[in-house]
Amino acid sequence: MPSAGLAPRRIVQLSTLFAMFALFTAQLVSALVPYVPVFIAASAANLALDVYLQYKQPGLLSLLGKIRFDVTVRQLLRDMLILVGLLRIDGIEPLAEQSPLTISLLAFYFLHFGCQATAIMVRRSRQLPIVTRNIDTSALHLTAAPPRILSRRQAHRLLTFSIPSTAGLIVTAATTDAYWGGIGLGISIALMGIGALYLATWLLPKKRAKNDEKVMEWLDNWLAEYQPSVAMYFSGGATSAYQANMWLSTLSRLDGNPLIVLRERFMVQKIDATDVPIICFPKVATMFSLETSTLKMMLHPANAAKTSQVLRIPTIKHAFINHGESDKLSSCNPYAKAYDEVWVAGPAARDRYQAADVGVEDKDVVEVGRPQLSPILPSTGAPTGAFTTVLYAPTWEGWDGNPGNTSVTLAGENIVRHLLADPGVRLIYKPHPMTGSQDPRAGAADLRIKAMIREAAAKRSGERPGPEAAAELARRTAELDQLTSTAFRKSVDEMERMMLQGTPDGDQQAAVAEATAAWEAAYWASFPEWEHQIITTARPAIFSCFNQADLLISDVSSVVSDWLSSEKPYAVANTSGMAEADFRAGFPTVSAATILSPTAEDVPALLEAVRSPEKDTHAEARAALKEHLLGPSDPPSLVRFNEAVLALSAKADERRVRMATRIDAEIPGQRAAQDAAEEMESDPTEPNPNGAEDSVTA
Repeated sequence: MPSAGLAPRRIVQLSTLFAMFALFTAQLVSALVPYVPVFIAASAANLALDVYLQYKQPGLLSLLGKIRFDVTVRQLLRDMLILVGLLRIDGIEPLAEQSPLTISLLAFYFLHFGCQATAIMVRRSRQLPIVTRNIDTSALHLTAAPPRILSRRQAHRLLTFSIPSTAGLIVTAATTDAYWGGIGLGISIALMGIGALYLATWLLPKKRAKNDEKVMEWLDNWLAEYQPSVAMYFSGGATSAYQANMWLSTLSRLDGNPLIVLRERFMVQKIDATDVPIICFPKVATMFSLETSTLKMMLHPANAAKTSQVLRIPTIKHAFINHGESDKLSSCNPYAKAYDEVWVAGPAARDRYQAADVGVEDKDVVEVGRPQLSPILPSTGAPTGAFTTVLYAPTWEGWDGNPGNTSVTLAGENIVRHLLADPGVRLIYKPHPMTGSQDPRAGAADLRIKAMIREAAAKRSGERPGPEAAAELARRTAELDQLTSTAFRKSVDEMERMMLQGTPDGDQQAAVAEATAAWEAAYWASFPEWEHQIITTARPAIFSCFNQADLLISDVSSVVSDWLSSEKPYAVANTSGMAEADFRAGFPTVSAATILSPTAEDVPALLEAVRSPEKDTHAEARAALKEHLLGPSDPPSLVRFNEAVLALSAKADERRVRMATRIDAEIPGQRAAQDAAEEMESDPTEPNPNGAEDSVTA
């Protein structure tokens, strides 16, 4: 399926690139013959095609760049062929007319390379050693970015500014009058020269930000004024930001002054709307500014290669909080022993670490619950409407290729087929966003499942919400987008975003939470209760889907642990090949679940148990498992989490006191030794410790 969908695209790409080479060939042959009509058409079409591809299909040109046939080489070749054509066309004097054109063309390229050198210097001057968000940076003298066609888009600049010169030379070829080529080249030279001079103004003191040393000095002053106490540290790829975003609400409600510490520049814009100050330290050296700050502890929602770098700061305590808990091996990674403490939801995770025997001592495990689960509503009993809403939320295939990781490949279609066969079921399908990224079979099964759901949905009919529901959703979407999306102009760069994303105006996070709740209500109200849904977008979030569903079908993943906070029925697909007894024993999170085999023949009985609570044999087990996985409900998880933050911060304070006391104790001895050495040096008759004469008296 995926390969068939890509084939037409590849054909278009290859055809387009072949057309470009054909135009170069036609331009060369018609220049040598010469044949003016073909020469003019090929020259104009060649440049037009390159300009179009640069603006509309830049991906097609990446292959040419890899073989060193980039835009500069292509444009030089085009211009060279045009000059060859002008030499071969009768009526154009090589010395009197073409030589000035050649010199002018060389001047244009000289300005182009000069503009490119200026662009590099400007970009470097605008890349600060840190990146911030939600912090007032007015003291750094940040400025708006220059036009991107001048500063960051060399290919677009060269091709766009070449249009007048190429057009003029083509007219010269058609009329044998060098006057037109001179006009075109003059315009191109003027555009490139003025552009380079305008771009160079960003190197003047008025438009330059403070140097790196001054920026770090400003940061030290800001940290001293803000006095952060707890930070969340995060490093990862472009698709991993969700691991940090799930902790934003918890971080913002902690006692003290929270901070978010990032390592990748792009990640600053991946973090969801929040009022918490954000600082990105791309280099290790700049990150050590935190060592002398008031920061006491860091929370780590994920393990990353760069995590080891921040663990070197001795003044800060570190707690691993993970981004979800499950019975998978990844939930008890041996790397966790590098942290001062490992924070888990409940006793189950504590037992998991001890059973795994990965070096995490039980005294370093702290149970804090899952504070971000508060939006999940508790069970209200059996479904009361005409339809039973089932959420099928399988996880992805994982990195290790274990067939038991995801049910999509082996059981997904059978599960969905049985669910769709029940006329009283409304199915919500929300696959993991990385489904199919490792195993093409999972991606193909996912596509087939979606096709099945769409076909079943098309066969259903009934009363739908009126146009006012769609209008309300559109209004709520616009409100939420306005709060969560920052509209930047196309030329914006990192420095300009820092300037624009200063101190938040009001409680943005609370406003976003309120707008999100209103959007979710409008979203679900815009669909009839009988309509199946396929959700592959970030909104609505998984917790919102939880609140709509009466039953969850999933795999061994953190989704199951989170779902248990509602105490609603759930089922887990067993595609591992293990016997059911071994499967339950090996994965405690499924001990209160209905286990589905790859054939999913138990789905009808499962639905009957959901609709008739007296047939639900797992209700008491779910309540007990909930506390075992997530800890007690009282005190609330946020309270326990905050207490753990304060306790670990106190340990950091105690260490600082111990170190200060040790230093104070060592200094007097160091001073006495220094005084003795100075006294020895001042007395030339005093022998040195080795018994030899002092060098001064020798």
